Amino acid sequence: MKQTKQTIIRDISWLAFNARVLQEAKDPSNHIYDRLRFLGIFSNNQDEFFRVRVAALNKMVKLGKAAKMHLEANPDKILRKIQQTVITQQTSFDNTYSGIIKELAKDGIRMRNEKQLTVAQKRFVKTYFEEKVRTEVVPLMIESIPHIPLLRDKSIYLACVLGDTNNPMSHRYALIEIPDRVLPRFVILPSDPGKADIILLEDIIRYNLPNLFAPFGFNRFLGYIIKVTRDAELDLDNDVNTNIITEIEKGLKNRKRGRATRFLYDRSIDPRLRDYLIKRLNLNKKDNIIAGGRIHNFKDFMNFPASVFKDLKPRPRPFIHPLLKQPCRIMDVLEKRDVMLHFPYHSFDSIIDLLREAAIDPYVQSISLTAYRLAKDSKIINALINAVRNGKEVFVVLELRARFDEEANLMWKTRLEEEGVKVIFGLPDMKVHAKVGVIKKRVFNRTRQYGIVSTGNFNENTAKYYGDHCLLTTDKNIIADINRIFDFMQNGSLRTDNLKVCKTLPVAPTNMRKYFLNLINEEIKMAAKKKDAAITLKMNSLVDEVLIAKLYEAARAGVKIDMVIRGICCVYKGQKSLKDNINALSIIDEYLEHARVFVFHNGDKNKVYISSADWMVRNLDHRIEAACPIYSEEIKEELIDILNIQLAENVKGRILDNQQSNTYVPREEGETEVRSQLAIYNYLRHKHY
Repeated sequence: MKQTKQTIIRDISWLAFNARVLQEAKDPSNHIYDRLRFLGIFSNNQDEFFRVRVAALNKMVKLGKAAKMHLEANPDKILRKIQQTVITQQTSFDNTYSGIIKELAKDGIRMRNEKQLTVAQKRFVKTYFEEKVRTEVVPLMIESIPHIPLLRDKSIYLACVLGDTNNPMSHRYALIEIPDRVLPRFVILPSDPGKADIILLEDIIRYNLPNLFAPFGFNRFLGYIIKVTRDAELDLDNDVNTNIITEIEKGLKNRKRGRATRFLYDRSIDPRLRDYLIKRLNLNKKDNIIAGGRIHNFKDFMNFPASVFKDLKPRPRPFIHPLLKQPCRIMDVLEKRDVMLHFPYHSFDSIIDLLREAAIDPYVQSISLTAYRLAKDSKIINALINAVRNGKEVFVVLELRARFDEEANLMWKTRLEEEGVKVIFGLPDMKVHAKVGVIKKRVFNRTRQYGIVSTGNFNENTAKYYGDHCLLTTDKNIIADINRIFDFMQNGSLRTDNLKVCKTLPVAPTNMRKYFLNLINEEIKMAAKKKDAAITLKMNSLVDEVLIAKLYEAARAGVKIDMVIRGICCVYKGQKSLKDNINALSIIDEYLEHARVFVFHNGDKNKVYISSADWMVRNLDHRIEAACPIYSEEIKEELIDILNIQLAENVKGRILDNQQSNTYVPREEGETEVRSQLAIYNYLRHKHY
């Protein structure tokens, strides 16, 4: 099939997505605490973008012409566009933060720096530094060492100028890593009644610079925050004979030494110090050298102290699915019907309860589960370990290369193996991203099985704010394919062709793209017969050019296509037929829209699927993924209702257009507000089963 070149560049689309996050930080209808959190999310997203995507583009620049085969524009041009866009966004970010700080001050919540302290606060800051900070701080006198130690990614540094007012030519430079990994970034100061004064950890250190550098005889001290972002993509050896654990450990070490992809600095920095650092860090003009404000690592604002807000209302609490309220035997419920959990509206506790029930059920023989990103103190792992202790066989497919969770998953590997869990790793050149599980038990010579298929990770922490769907089922055909995926992983086969035996679940990398192409073709045939033809798609990212080309073909044939795409959307609606028949929106709100749901009208007999995979090349060609058909008519209706609520979003929805303008979905005068996340919560809360 001929691929279309008329698509939006994925990296530019991603920057437009992050601009939507920044819009939420600007939105005065959001509580100011949430606006600070969105600033933190924007900053964290941008950091990851530079660690991964900009790093990849830098590598493509080195490849030259070979890289152009994979990109609509050459990587050099994309990098220039990225830098222009990021600088514009940084200015907007700084202005937004400045405005929020002024609003906080009106509410009696004041951010204080080292020059704004009262006498009592100065005493507090001195004592706090001596008791908690001094031993965590080790200044580097960078002019005295031949090579500056690699500045850590994700860390911020205070770049200091030590001077003497009596001798302006005398100065020294120093670097101090801010120890926010071991100490809180925000410290609440002694404050007037009804007020809350907060100081950042780096400003506590700034205030104490004279004390810290007393032995050097200087009397002038200046400090500016800087930050280096590094290439974080693990460049692993794909040789099948290589020990993957050794390679990941090597890759993690290399990540710490990764090439710098961005240098952020306080725009008020002493120019001589800035130029000195750029030279010593071996940076050049192409390395995204970006001037910012006084503060960096805004990701920490996701954890701004909530206790200082008196009017902060707690978010609606997740509730137990009515069919799974304890005490009950969840496996008995599933014998009668399938159950779909919708996070974060439904509580993730039901998944924990199911695994705990399986761990102690005397008839259960084995539990198999995939693990991609696990909670820090995972209750999932605790339940599986308890199952082993109760004599069950437990298989965990642990993806060691889950980006930025590699170290944590290496730790889980050790823990699980020590407890007797059989840990299985992915293929050397392919991540296992499918979210599936199966529980097997034997009752009176009859095997009963219970399947789990999810769009998101088995992680009780992220399930509190990630929007996902999780199917609990006893359908024999679905479970047969889940077992085939586990058999494939347990046998250690390197031939993904072996996954072609799956008959019910569309599986990547073998047939998922082809499967969905066929479903789109069926809608095209319906349209050709002048019958109703429609497709509704929900996912995080839509990038795959083959599927996009087929959607263009469908739209031109008269198929109505509605899409809810949170992040990257490379669809370019260049023709009138596409504009009329393709509708795309993005929803950015309190919860992260993470689910993948695909609905094909199928002549009024909707075919509905949930999936772990976005429509991206990496998911469809380079990962083990699974999609799952929904057979229960009630659950189909439930998912379609939720999608229709999201398509009606007119508060937090943005239109995805060719210009990446992020225009809010218009609301006609008198039209009812639909804030989909609140509406979905109410829909599920009042649903009767």
